[in-house]
Amino acid sequence: MSVDARPPHIYAAGVCVGLAAANVARAPALLALTLVVIVALASTGLDLPSRPLALVAGLAVLGWWWGSARLDRLDRSTLASYIGTSERAVLTVTGEPRRSRFETRVPAQVNRFGRLRTDEPVLVELPLGRSPPQGGIIEAVTTVRPPRGPKHGFDERTFLRRHGVHVVLRADRWRLVGRRGGLGGLADRLRGGLAGSIAPGLRGERRGIIEGVVLGDEQSLSDSLRQRFRGSGLYHLLAVSGQNVVLVAGGALALAWLLGLPRWLGQLGALAAIAGYVLAVGAQPSVVRAGVSGALVSLAWLAAREADRWHFCLLGALVLLAWNPYTLLDPGFQLSFAAVVAIFVAVPRLLRFLEGYPLPGALAGVVAVSTACGLATAPILWLQFHSLPLLTVPANALAAPAMPALLGLAFASALVAPVSPPAAAAIAWLNGWCAAYLATCARVVGGLPGAQVSSTRGLVAVLAVTALCGAYAWRRWLSSVPRT
Repeated sequence: MSVDARPPHIYAAGVCVGLAAANVARAPALLALTLVVIVALASTGLDLPSRPLALVAGLAVLGWWWGSARLDRLDRSTLASYIGTSERAVLTVTGEPRRSRFETRVPAQVNRFGRLRTDEPVLVELPLGRSPPQGGIIEAVTTVRPPRGPKHGFDERTFLRRHGVHVVLRADRWRLVGRRGGLGGLADRLRGGLAGSIAPGLRGERRGIIEGVVLGDEQSLSDSLRQRFRGSGLYHLLAVSGQNVVLVAGGALALAWLLGLPRWLGQLGALAAIAGYVLAVGAQPSVVRAGVSGALVSLAWLAAREADRWHFCLLGALVLLAWNPYTLLDPGFQLSFAAVVAIFVAVPRLLRFLEGYPLPGALAGVVAVSTACGLATAPILWLQFHSLPLLTVPANALAAPAMPALLGLAFASALVAPVSPPAAAAIAWLNGWCAAYLATCARVVGGLPGAQVSSTRGLVAVLAVTALCGAYAWRRWLSSVPRT
């Protein structure tokens, strides 16, 4: 195989393997440099078809070095030496506040702690009540505390450390002193505008479901409803997915077509829309992956280059791992990429298998995707959360008709709101029924007996039944194959 014939995704895969390897062992800079030199010298003696493999090895070593450097940076903390002390601090709120029964927890970045100037990320604990807005710069007298250790199966200290957070700041009161600017300020304004226009006039769980589907923010939903979404296998609907990005890009292209604009201008508009949407919803693994893929599709069209879906998927992983190699251990990353790989590999085969059954094309697609993603993500769900939804396929088949309508109406409301608020409110009212339908699907399916397995004994029983059914289906398939 010639150099040019090599699929481009093998090079991205090499970098991703190196970045992931940093979670296993850190690479000293001198060792990484030595290995790169050795690989470069060895490649000069290889024949032309073998040189791409040497390049992949060299990229893997570079990825290992970069991942190690990033992890060393994430593991450093200036404020850890101040645990137990109190000082007046100036902080920038970097995310949405999350409320529990006893307190409000806010992700933030420390600008100043006493006389110390730093840019370290922290978690701020505040009393219940008024919460600081995302992007707000606040001032408060804070006390530095260590994160909580393992409790009820969740290790907060490890979870926060993987996001570069090593201390928790406790404050009894705060005051707003400004707003951040730059790219972060733009993201705040985009999120605020989108949050205020996707569901005007709606309240309660209908608004909460729309915000969950469009923005990935489900905290306004009740604990019981969130549990029903988990038990039914529909919880992934409350996280931003590639479907959202596709609709955003498709909406920009459709608008350009309606206005009679050339296709290249529509693709530039799609790029801008994708970038704005990713900024608004934040750096969630699923949306970053989908955003990178969508942007590369538009760039490939503009450059008249062939699109490689594996290359685009791996580049999304590369972006996430290059910024934070600990992302590999994040359940959202694992679930998102496991589902995408399942769609690429298993869905075409399942669709061919379902061709002999009396299922409409759209329903067969939903069944194939739900089955493939359910099987691929099941081990991750069990290892990460020790629970497994069993009715994912029927639940997603029931919910599938409402999802495109909910997303389309939410974005239509956001588009119309600046021009005609009453029309946006009417669209949102209609969209509320889509949200109510999703809530009903989650409650009905998630409330059925045996909808979710959360014990080892139950898992063993499910695996035994699955093995028996698989063996029976395999024997039926072998008996149906014509002998030659």
